[in-house]
Amino acid sequence: MTPTETRSVVVERDIPHPPAKIWRALTQPHLIAEWLMKNDFAPIVGHRFNLRGEWGGVLDCEVLAIEPPKTLSYTWNHAHSDPAFSLNSVVTFTLTPTPTGTHLRMEQKGFRPDQRQAFGGAMQGWQTFFGNLEQVASRLD
Repeated sequence: MTPTETRSVVVERDIPHPPAKIWRALTQPHLIAEWLMKNDFAPIVGHRFNLRGEWGGVLDCEVLAIEPPKTLSYTWNHAHSDPAFSLNSVVTFTLTPTPTGTHLRMEQKGFRPDQRQAFGGAMQGWQTFFGNLEQVASRLD
């Protein structure tokens, strides 16, 4: 891998709920806060928003693409004094209907080779986030 190449974290899960329910959990701020982080998200291309982590960190984001209830993409940027911890990435969710619910795929692109810790943290973190998302979706009508 060259210094300019980046890696992606990909997490996929079959969730026993219809795409419309998963979409709500991905795009309604109060629901996003339950499974991901506190936020001021709005499902509008070009909308800039923050995700605020329990650790005190803030992610600067911007909605890049939205196609209900199929695709959602936004930047996921974190500035840090140590370049190994600064992150400029793009998160894309893809929802595909299945006979039993929804196949949810998330890809986070943009991890540099020197960001092994951030890459590993994202791999682990997204698994946890998906578990939380599934719980949130199961409570929706």
